Amino acid sequence: MQKSSAPVHHKRGTCRACDSTKLRMFLSLGPTPLANSFLGSPEEFAHEQSYCLDVYFCEACSLVQLTNVIDPEVLFRHYIYVTGTSDTIAAHNIEYARTLVDVLNLGPDDLVIEIASNDGSLLKCFQREGVKALGVEPATNIAQTAGANGVPTVNEFFNSITARQLKESHVPAKAVIGNNVLAHVDDPRDFLLGCKTLLAPGGRVVIEVPYLRHLLERLEYDTIYHEHLCYFSITALTRLCAGAGLVIDRVDHVPVHGGSIRIYAGAQEELNAHSQQVLGLMEEEREAGLTDPSHFERFAAEVQKSRNALRDLLESLKQEDKQIAAYGAPAKGNTLLNYCGIDTDLVPYTVDKNPMKIGLYTPGMHIPVLPVSTLVERRPDYVLILAWNFTEEILKQQANYRALGGQFIVPVPIAKVV
Repeated sequence: MQKSSAPVHHKRGTCRACDSTKLRMFLSLGPTPLANSFLGSPEEFAHEQSYCLDVYFCEACSLVQLTNVIDPEVLFRHYIYVTGTSDTIAAHNIEYARTLVDVLNLGPDDLVIEIASNDGSLLKCFQREGVKALGVEPATNIAQTAGANGVPTVNEFFNSITARQLKESHVPAKAVIGNNVLAHVDDPRDFLLGCKTLLAPGGRVVIEVPYLRHLLERLEYDTIYHEHLCYFSITALTRLCAGAGLVIDRVDHVPVHGGSIRIYAGAQEELNAHSQQVLGLMEEEREAGLTDPSHFERFAAEVQKSRNALRDLLESLKQEDKQIAAYGAPAKGNTLLNYCGIDTDLVPYTVDKNPMKIGLYTPGMHIPVLPVSTLVERRPDYVLILAWNFTEEILKQQANYRALGGQFIVPVPIAKVV
């Protein structure tokens, strides 16, 4: 792989939350290709590019972040991740919509705007609850899919300028929501300011992100990739929200994506201060080490042990002439494959439900992506679950393969056979 800076928009020298220059690198996952830059043919392998994947801790405000920033036009204008292919996400979306309808007392006169609305799967749930919905989605192909499915969608990247334009043509929103998108933006304060701009009086900005505490405790290092510029604690989120004139008055813990948090933030003019729940969670984070640089250095050492354990397991199985495949072609899987050096010698193929990925090759390790039916057809002895956040769903769906004697491997925190 050739290293190149061609699509790298810039390298930051200051923190996204507080502008501090006190950024300390604690983990390097090495030169890594873009996690969703799947390849169409072997002819493309020689021209593939990779970029440093280094992770920093801000000693001033505790925000964990990357400093290498890839141009979002490269990452997101054409996208092959869709939310509609997972039963787990479908159930999560139903719960999400019902919770917000209840908490915010949403009705038919209220509007919900979702930023990075993908194929509109979540907004369809709000529509079924009788609430008006509008999506904002930068990926042209996926925005078209959402529109065809009956979800009005604006095909634009979102920032404070976009928000002001939307405000001119739409009524204020009772809820502005963003799921797994805040980490994608280089200027999260401007993003949150844009969300606030669209709020109706008494409305809430509702942001869902994977929780840094779970990432650390469960060694979920594979959730680190170039699209994810930030990794959030509640402590860091309070600082970001303050910079946008927002305060947090509620936090929900949700199990999706290895453990996430959902924050509800309102205008500072209306709420004045963060709630007691939020202050209590910040104190818990301090006690757990999320504001201590040495805690992150220990995490980096554990990541190395996790890598070694996975490679040892796969290599020992190969020496026993066991056939190994993988399940899933998620972005996180490509961080894991590249960091651990798992190529086609160890895992000759992976399978996935997403039709847009079948027939492609994974970035870096160039593992072909095949249909899920391949597992029963070829009957490998073991299957490495790259989409481990959907382990229960996968085990249930693959009952036939398991009945034939197939076994699954979960790679994190420490590789084990299930």
